[in-house]
Amino acid sequence: MKFHVLTLFPDMVENGLHTSIIGRGIEKGLLSVETVNIRDFSENKHNRVDDYPYGGGAGMVMQAGPVCKACRHVEEKIGKKARVLYMTPQGRVFSQAMAEELAKEEDLIFLCGHYEGIDERALEQVVTDEVSIGDYVLTGGELPAMVMIDSIARLLPGVLHNADSTGSESHQNDRLEYPQYTRPELFEGKAVPPVLLSGHHANIEKWRAQQSLKRTWERRPDLLSKTELTEEERLFVEKLEKGLAKEETS
Repeated sequence: MKFHVLTLFPDMVENGLHTSIIGRGIEKGLLSVETVNIRDFSENKHNRVDDYPYGGGAGMVMQAGPVCKACRHVEEKIGKKARVLYMTPQGRVFSQAMAEELAKEEDLIFLCGHYEGIDERALEQVVTDEVSIGDYVLTGGELPAMVMIDSIARLLPGVLHNADSTGSESHQNDRLEYPQYTRPELFEGKAVPPVLLSGHHANIEKWRAQQSLKRTWERRPDLLSKTELTEEERLFVEKLEKGLAKEETS
């Protein structure tokens, strides 16, 4: 899979994504991250890509010309139209489901705005998706693009060492992940739950499922409203609400 990032700060993106798991995926040729400096498509000798907003107001606005040229340069290079994702707090909120959807694409173009945003005419011309990573404002689109690339890339075959590890994580099937433990067995007076030491795989899986449901109910009950519960899950939630829930302990 190929990620193309249109940005004013290519070093920020390159330095952030060429490390750890994603960096190893790039080294293995499982994915690539190409940055395109929007300033290279400036229409003036000073390489400026912004100007004052019509109608007045604070800050500067990125011009339509350089943005459109940068995007079309990438599309000409790959020989096709691709989904162009504009990072903006006005967009659809990014989710695990969206990451799974985008992971099916061969190429994705991320458009990172700065200053007071981008001339609306450029967005109308090239953007296919406006995406937000949350209800807050950042100084630019680079960090949101990097967050999304990390989330999408780890779903690609071979990027994670353990192919099963994505199946039980938070937000899979609208559930938060169950708690994890490792050695030592006793830490500062707190012991690992006995069921995890039992070797009884059916009980372990039941405990994990209960813990996942319990955490979701406690921390993100809104997620449970998005999905249908099995009869067993519904009864367990009712017990949680009444304070009667019991978990596998051995």
